[in-house]
Amino acid sequence: KQWYQRRVHGESASTLQPQQTSTTHKMSWQQYVDEQLIATKVVKDAVIAGHDGNIWAASKDFSVSAEEMKKIAENFNNQEVMAMNGLVVAGTKYMYLSSNERIIRAKKGTAGIHLMKTVQALILSSYADPITPEQCAVVTEKLGDYLIEKGF
Repeated sequence: KQWYQRRVHGESASTLQPQQTSTTHKMSWQQYVDEQLIATKVVKDAVIAGHDGNIWAASKDFSVSAEEMKKIAENFNNQEVMAMNGLVVAGTKYMYLSSNERIIRAKKGTAGIHLMKTVQALILSSYADPITPEQCAVVTEKLGDYLIEKGF
């Protein structure tokens, strides 16, 4: 409720911090990227952004832009546009593979990206050989499902 009250009173989502049910431990968006995605060793780079494209947290040296995330968010449910244009992330163009209302998959050679849309956020994880798309997907969707459960 605290995040909701602050959201209603005008604070931007990037200042909001998701909270675990324990009152003694709070994780920042950066901790989610670092500890729940990068630390698994199956995600090379990651970003969490709002549906407006604003970046809440990103892995070190991952130069994804708010404009790139905004374009992905705007076209999330437009498979035709993504299939025609691909997805550009951190200046790299990926070939669109497939998607549904919550997931987008894209690749470039033996590397790729896996995106999950939650209530308020987009989680984008990248992987590279020898990591498989499935390994990256499991980790990304686990965090996404958790955030959805918490209202994010």
